[in-house]
Amino acid sequence: MSSDDWYLTADVDDFLARAGSFLRSRPGLHVMQLTWAERARTFGTDRFGTEAPVFGLLERAGEVCATFYRLPPRALGVSPLTPEQADSLADRLAALGHSVPSVSADHSTATAFAEAWQRHTGATPKLRDTRLRLYRLGTLTPPEPMPAGRGRVLGEQDLDQAMFWCGEFAKAVGEEVSIDADSWADTRFADKRYTLWETLDGTPVSIAGMNPMTGGQIQVDIVYTPAHLRGRSYAGAVTAEVSLAALAAGARDVVLFANLANPTSNALYQRLGYRALTDWAGYDFTSG
Repeated sequence: MSSDDWYLTADVDDFLARAGSFLRSRPGLHVMQLTWAERARTFGTDRFGTEAPVFGLLERAGEVCATFYRLPPRALGVSPLTPEQADSLADRLAALGHSVPSVSADHSTATAFAEAWQRHTGATPKLRDTRLRLYRLGTLTPPEPMPAGRGRVLGEQDLDQAMFWCGEFAKAVGEEVSIDADSWADTRFADKRYTLWETLDGTPVSIAGMNPMTGGQIQVDIVYTPAHLRGRSYAGAVTAEVSLAALAAGARDVVLFANLANPTSNALYQRLGYRALTDWAGYDFTSG
């Protein structure tokens, strides 16, 4: 396979016009492709940095069979690739002088690209410690009994509350991001719809967010409960609420990621009806 078989463009509308049907054909496995292409289309690519973005697709017999995106300074994101496809992509990007600080994809694809990138550039890949599992909702089964309280969708008047919870979530998962009124619109948290779980006296105890629908699919992202309030079914309640909201919005598929190092959350999502779709991995590269 020639590396020249990859079609590259900086135009996200061009990319979606060519690859949209392919991405929507397996929305779960293409969740990051769909999400970040839609964010680039909606908000423009300037927000991702001064380096030009690049999108790409691979065609066989007139049909798209693989895609990737690179929105600096974020990781390279790729659809599931065979080792041959990963090698041809690494060859093409290296020949064009593109920088790739990291790659994120399903585990086998990320590993295949990391090995190919090392061959073509001499860069050393390091597997990230955080390993994720991607789940897709089957039949939703809310907790029984539900904890006392209620779910409430956050509105514009709740911006301060949303920023506080997202800041707490970011700190908990090690994301280096500044969240305040000035920076909020440029964070990945700003385009979500949030649901709180409140106790009977109106105290917020857990939050879940969902991304806008893309390709008939909604990703649940984020789910967070403060450490001192865990073990009381609040996370299960708010995840069930936001999952119901996603289905009510017309989503054919609802997906979410869970950290494999947290068996509690993985077990919770499975009890709610989420089923494993694939394992996810990321590699960081140091220059060769």
